[in-house]
Amino acid sequence: MKIRGQRECKDCGTRWAYYETGSVECPSCGSLRSVGVEDDRTLHTASPRTLDLTPARDELEAGKPLRRVAERAAELAREFTRGYGFVDAGVLQPLPDRYLTAMELRHAGSELARRHAVDEPEEYHLLSLLQGDVGDRPAPESVPESLRAARGLAYAEAVDEYRADLRQYLGEHPDPTVNDVLGPLDTHLKRTKALDGDIPPTDAETLVAAVRDLWRYIVEDDETALLNAEDRLDGLA
Repeated sequence: MKIRGQRECKDCGTRWAYYETGSVECPSCGSLRSVGVEDDRTLHTASPRTLDLTPARDELEAGKPLRRVAERAAELAREFTRGYGFVDAGVLQPLPDRYLTAMELRHAGSELARRHAVDEPEEYHLLSLLQGDVGDRPAPESVPESLRAARGLAYAEAVDEYRADLRQYLGEHPDPTVNDVLGPLDTHLKRTKALDGDIPPTDAETLVAAVRDLWRYIVEDDETALLNAEDRLDGLA
């Protein structure tokens, strides 16, 4: 949506940046009576939020069943990803690792929470994902076969959400050449969802790499990145 980034409270006169708080509530008096002031309306879909998986790790350290830890992690990830946006005050942001980790936790955590038993590779993968707010996300080759569909579907959904914001951004900054990538990307996303995410993790990684290349082309004017995105998608089966 397009909003004015600066707001003023009608009750106490406090001014604040909506881009920083993501709320129309006055930070000084709590009033909901505020108006946008000064600046023009700008495309903004992002909201201030932090992925904090500490509660799930605390449950793990407390000896709670792994199924319960997985369920808690999925809940935290779901809260983080709900309504997440990629355009901040008119500026398109790249697709971040923490968002990808959270999306995978939503799917893998929910899957493992339903299991009567979790094997060692699955447990190790869950523990790796639980470090996603402080470390790197697990590499494609480390994903257990039993959880590859969870990653495929998670990454496809993440890329799809990113693509939606990207299209909004392109509505204000048209570039027809990007359609050469968005068309094949749409096709691969539909295919991945039709397969319920059951694609090789390397293919899921390719979808992520392609939209990151698009970001480099659009924001950094890197024409090589656009060609790389096309090549990546052409290389998928």
